[in-house]
Amino acid sequence: MVRPKQYAEHRFIGDKRTQLVYDLDDDATDETKVVELVESEQVATFGPDTLAEARNRGYRICRSPVGSAMHAAADFMSGTAASPAESGG
Repeated sequence: MVRPKQYAEHRFIGDKRTQLVYDLDDDATDETKVVELVESEQVATFGPDTLAEARNRGYRICRSPVGSAMHAAADFMSGTAASPAESGG
């Protein structure tokens, strides 16, 4: 997806209303949700610009059905995978 120009230097942006974070480098990220978020002016950015920092601030990754398997594998490899109790399973 093409990054919104005002967030060209950011990979992760968060929605202050839902506490969801969007990965702008993930092709599976729903561009219409990102456009709506930017228009709402309820965007949070993170420093450092990492998923770990977003999680430290209480944000959860917004997962699309296509990107879920990729993110789950990345979480597993990084040791941040949710326990069965956290994931509802």
